[in-house]
Amino acid sequence: MREARVDLPFLVCLAVLVALLTAVAAAGPALLDRLAGRALASRLAQEQRAEPGIRFGAQFEPAPGQGSDAWASDLAEDLLPVTDLIVSAAPEALNGGLVHDSTRVALPTLATATAAGKVGLGLLYASDAPGRASYAEGRPPDPDGERVEIALSTRTRDALRLRLGQRLPLRPGALRNVEATAVVVGFFTADGGNSERAEREEKAERGEGAEGAEGAEGAEGERADASGSDPGSDLASATGRAPGSGMGDASPGDRLWREQPALARPSRHPPRSASGLDWEARALVAPRTVTALQAQAGATLTVTWGMRLDLDTGTAARFADDRGQHELQRLLTAYPDDARSVFCGDIADFGGMYCEIGPHPASTLRDGTHLPDVVTDFGRQWRQGRVVISFALASLLVVGLLAAAVTALLAVRRSLDAHRLQRARGASATGLALARAAQTAPAVLLGLLAGIAAARSLPGPSPAYRQGLPVAVLVWLLLPALTWHALRERAVRAGPEPAPYAAGRRVVAEAAVLVLAAAGVFALRSRGTAGEAGPDPLLAAVPALLGLATVAVLVRVYPLPVRVLARWSARRRGVVALVALSRAAKEAPARALALLVLVVTLAGAVFGGLVAGTLADGRRAAAAWQVGADASYLGAGRDSDIAERLGQVRGVEDTVGVRQLRVDPTSASSGNRYGVASLVGVDGARLRAAAPGSAAARALDDAGLTGPRTGEDIRVLATGARTGDLFTFASHGRELRLRVVGVLPEDVRHDPALGPVRGTTPARDRMLLTDNRDLAAIEASDFEGTALLLYGPHLDVGALRSLVPRASGDTALGELRIRSEEQADAAADGMIDVLRGAHTTCTALAVLLALLALVLELLLSAPARGRTTAYLRTLGLGGRATSGLYLLQLLPMVLAAVTGGTALGLTLPALLGPALDLREFTGGPAAPTPHPDLLLTAALGAGLGVLVLAAVGVETWIGRRRGLGAVLRLGRNGD
Repeated sequence: MREARVDLPFLVCLAVLVALLTAVAAAGPALLDRLAGRALASRLAQEQRAEPGIRFGAQFEPAPGQGSDAWASDLAEDLLPVTDLIVSAAPEALNGGLVHDSTRVALPTLATATAAGKVGLGLLYASDAPGRASYAEGRPPDPDGERVEIALSTRTRDALRLRLGQRLPLRPGALRNVEATAVVVGFFTADGGNSERAEREEKAERGEGAEGAEGAEGAEGERADASGSDPGSDLASATGRAPGSGMGDASPGDRLWREQPALARPSRHPPRSASGLDWEARALVAPRTVTALQAQAGATLTVTWGMRLDLDTGTAARFADDRGQHELQRLLTAYPDDARSVFCGDIADFGGMYCEIGPHPASTLRDGTHLPDVVTDFGRQWRQGRVVISFALASLLVVGLLAAAVTALLAVRRSLDAHRLQRARGASATGLALARAAQTAPAVLLGLLAGIAAARSLPGPSPAYRQGLPVAVLVWLLLPALTWHALRERAVRAGPEPAPYAAGRRVVAEAAVLVLAAAGVFALRSRGTAGEAGPDPLLAAVPALLGLATVAVLVRVYPLPVRVLARWSARRRGVVALVALSRAAKEAPARALALLVLVVTLAGAVFGGLVAGTLADGRRAAAAWQVGADASYLGAGRDSDIAERLGQVRGVEDTVGVRQLRVDPTSASSGNRYGVASLVGVDGARLRAAAPGSAAARALDDAGLTGPRTGEDIRVLATGARTGDLFTFASHGRELRLRVVGVLPEDVRHDPALGPVRGTTPARDRMLLTDNRDLAAIEASDFEGTALLLYGPHLDVGALRSLVPRASGDTALGELRIRSEEQADAAADGMIDVLRGAHTTCTALAVLLALLALVLELLLSAPARGRTTAYLRTLGLGGRATSGLYLLQLLPMVLAAVTGGTALGLTLPALLGPALDLREFTGGPAAPTPHPDLLLTAALGAGLGVLVLAAVGVETWIGRRRGLGAVLRLGRNGD
């Protein structure tokens, strides 16, 4: 009974360790699947913030005979059966994850006039338009009304000086043959969280007050219907969707305003614009208005259905591995064909109106999606993410097993005297080991059941019992194995004396560890990680092997400076430093287990902080490379009007043009090919003023290319050429000549200002840089990439987006990138959150286990330190000197652990090599620069120091309360 009470703390500790390690090992594969599902679901949601993942479109003509009663056709009712067909064609394997998001029909702009000037007004019917709750004044357009009713945003109201009930004459614009009068029936709020300060600034710029709506014509003072009925609700019931219902949006209509920013706020045309307009705006209309104006104009319109892939975590987990990703891509590729077939049969799209939408002749469905590419990119990144998470899980298991080993060693040490007495009375080492196994079996079984129960309680697939059971068995066998090793015949006969050939065996063991670690790293770099689900055995072994190799080196290295310090302290008065440092150097091999625990723990934590810091900084750098400035407009050469209007948006202080041309020049002297190169032109002087730190601007300025042009040659800075070389290339039958005036500096190739054009074209080894003024002879249509860089610390993002929406089906419109948006997307990436959360959790558990192991190790070595202190106390050593002795004896090991663990954690990305490519997460022109988390590293080191100080304090207190006779006993080993 007394023996059971003595072993109770050990049994409890053993059960807890078995439960934790079994749960981690058994739940590991399922945990990876769930994390992959979370990451995939988050990535799909993020990629569909700008627009639905799958879009269907069909053109439709006015219904035959509709001219007699233009308001008779209810477009919402006509579209509803088609919507149901598209939804019903969704693959069942997606578990209802492919949902209808919106149905929209946009009319080309019409001309009208308000007190603010001439306006190009576009009309839009949207099934996801918000209801009356989002209206500051009035109501939504009546879906059963027989007049043109429009609703606009409050910002459009203020900018165009409109008021409720105002009549606006609609005249032909892009939509021809239309003569109608629109009635303003409501103003909705579409700020999307934008500040009221922006509205006040706009009003201040116009010099108007809040009441400036005078001069409006034909106001009839109409208000919302007294009956209180909500036309928006009727519209929702007709389309089968709640108004403004959005998954994860802050308020109704947020997704609509994001995808159609012109609805939220109008955009101003520059003075004397070629269009003759002062403003361009959008308004919401009812579905009958669409067909009535269509019949009047005789126009063909396009209806767009948006389908959003919204997978729950469990469903996404099924498609997260390599096989599931291929299956998901197959489903997404086959779905548009299935939807087209159920809509109109297997009719090829030859441009004819062979199908029907209600009474309207219609074309077959056309589709567009970028989701298969999203899944491909996710697969590449998740393979790297699996490395990070698997490494964290493997480090946790290694630390847990080491903690179990220290626990077993402490149990062996506490019962060693009793077991040796039993051996002297005839008991065998094997019998005593089996007895210890039987004593610990109930605790191990209890821990195993608790670990499996914890793993089963997690949602998702069932735990991997075949991986949890070996871990529990390994922990269970540690104590019997160590007991047998301590009581075997050789150990009993040899006593405390070192065994013969021990030094040679130690050298062989250390060499074997180093060889195995090098082989593991080489194998991992050569073959990468396993693609199947579940932990990678090689990846799980590498942390332990690298930790062992680091400890083997540390145990050999760190006693050397400690001995030097001991010799130096011998020349000084006092014995505390001499004794403490001498024992620390002598006992270094005995501290190998504690060193291994600390090194593996610190290496895993530093590695996780390094990955997180590198990804955060790398994503910011990649966003700067993709945008090039505070904002950039790609395709500026295709639409100079939009480029001019973007440059006049409030907050834009400087604009810089960047262009790129593919050339294949030949030497003017020898005729040899220079090679395919990117000829990049920059407004050098403007870039130097807008971004003084730009490497490209500095290189152009230093070479004198921003000054006046001399001659007809195109002056360039070139890679792989010498100053003075001449090259020629043909352009539209003309021969243009390039003159190299200097070597292109290497840092120019990574200048973010060139990213918008270089990042959208194939990468080339050779590059030529010049000023845009030297490229005047080249046609604008010849450039493969053009961009307008926009600089300004306080850009009006809403105004920019009202000109170029983030989701635009018009490829001729170009693409607008805004750095704040790109950085926000990078920060909100769910995969990065999954990696950070998983590694933080594993690191926290590993640190707790390491603290447990370190405390047990201190208890294990406490008797030896106590005897040394007792000897010195008999010689008059005081209490303060005792504390100093404890501290100096532990300090070398702690410093070695911090140094080795930190060094290993920082070098792990380089050691893993191709198995961990962080560029897959960040993009950009080059691999991200490593950025360790210095705060985390310092916190771990400080925490370890605090633990050592606490241990020193506790041991000093215990030593003062303990008599010398409890430590020094005649006949005891070493006494």
